[in-house]
Amino acid sequence: MEINSAKIQAEIEKAKDGRQSAFNFLLNTYWNEVYGFQLNRTKNEYEAEDITIQTFSRAFDKINTYNNAYQFNTWLLTISKNIHIDFLRKNASSIRAQIAHRADEDRVYRVADENPTAEDVLINEQNLAQLLRYIKMLKPHYQEMINLRYFREMTYKEMAKALDEPMNNVKVKLLRARRLLADIIEKAER
Repeated sequence: MEINSAKIQAEIEKAKDGRQSAFNFLLNTYWNEVYGFQLNRTKNEYEAEDITIQTFSRAFDKINTYNNAYQFNTWLLTISKNIHIDFLRKNASSIRAQIAHRADEDRVYRVADENPTAEDVLINEQNLAQLLRYIKMLKPHYQEMINLRYFREMTYKEMAKALDEPMNNVKVKLLRARRLLADIIEKAER
């Protein structure tokens, strides 16, 4: 299906009415653009991803303020730019940030372990081992989102409290985790 401005406007109107499918559509349509914009600004994929999540969280929270006289992607990028500026101000004012800057170069990020654990063997007996292997291909924070929501069966509110994050951030991260997991499964089944 071709995505044109009429389709975008229709989905925005659905989002204003609170339809989850419209939020999914907007997230999937604009994620790469906003993420690429932030990656270019921050030169750090983790910061870019975090700011992108915050961008969609704020945009979805304030969707009723969107003025369709402007392009939706311009509105998103403006929100994203402002979040990045706030992020820079916050980091610049932190004494710890100046000390930690040197340590960033030596930081080693945790890589997801794809080796099966004892729990994986047990789950294999329940025909879930393949799904767990796909989940382990996700970045650790996305694995956590899937675990909290689908294995520990937490509500959005419980997840927000456990992660100490706004509920909208939790919703956007979970949407993104599900989308990435679907992509992994689709590629594996080709």
